Amino acid sequence: MKAGTTGGRLSIGALARASGIAVDTLRTWERRYGYPAPERKPSGHRVYPVSSVPRLRRIAEALARGHRAGEVLPASDAALSSLLGAGPAKHAPAVSPPARPDDLLAAVVALDAERLTRALTADWGRLGPLEFLEGRVAPLVHEVGEAWADGRLEIRHEHFLAERVGDLLRALRLPFDERAAGPSVVLASLPGERHALGLQMAALLLATTGCRVLFLGTEVPVAELISLAKDRHARAVGVSVSLATAGSRTAGQLLRIRRGLPRRADLLVGGGGAPRPHPGLTIVPTLPSLDAWARAVALH
Repeated sequence: MKAGTTGGRLSIGALARASGIAVDTLRTWERRYGYPAPERKPSGHRVYPVSSVPRLRRIAEALARGHRAGEVLPASDAALSSLLGAGPAKHAPAVSPPARPDDLLAAVVALDAERLTRALTADWGRLGPLEFLEGRVAPLVHEVGEAWADGRLEIRHEHFLAERVGDLLRALRLPFDERAAGPSVVLASLPGERHALGLQMAALLLATTGCRVLFLGTEVPVAELISLAKDRHARAVGVSVSLATAGSRTAGQLLRIRRGLPRRADLLVGGGGAPRPHPGLTIVPTLPSLDAWARAVALH
């Protein structure tokens, strides 16, 4: 058996050698498009089916002919065959530049759902999940919140943003949810906390790392959250706390959750109202810190 192979499975290095595609490129494709999709050995190591090699070689051929990764990677086998059978891609107009924050805010001001979704979807295709969430979605949510607080926008604009971006984040997460085989993470907010976009961003980011996300949404009673986490043998419970609900009541609820969870389960707390570090709480103040937690857990 060749080094890097396990039966009909390959390490990412062996996959790169077999397909002729660099390891960094394979990892980028996996983050952005969910392919090639890894499997996990009992040890937790990620391996890839040998059957991925022919498809990856065809993908490389399609890219060499001028087709874009965002068009090729999600394509079905039939669509990929059609692309290859059609010959070199015609030179398309230059790809539009990434949407600027002002452009995204203007779409919210105009309540232009199509424009907002089109711009964010294009950015998702050109950026990795973390860069997309941290560099596009989070700043837009912050800017709309500030504009509403200052009286420059109305509540309808904030609701529009929450619904439209929430729908998009759920749609982007679905393909990763269907393939997830990693640790189980329950996500929710506590009673009184109605903001959900932070949770939606966390759910998408965790799903791209292979975590199995059980998204409960907002205002979940503490007792039910503890019970569900136990029933599902969750590796972690993630709670989002905004500045609006920060304080002693929320701190008490978090401590109650911590006492009710098994010791092996982490309690992740994020959001602008997350408390200071406390024994038993894992504070994830930023999306990169959440990403780092998920990737560290995935290795064990």
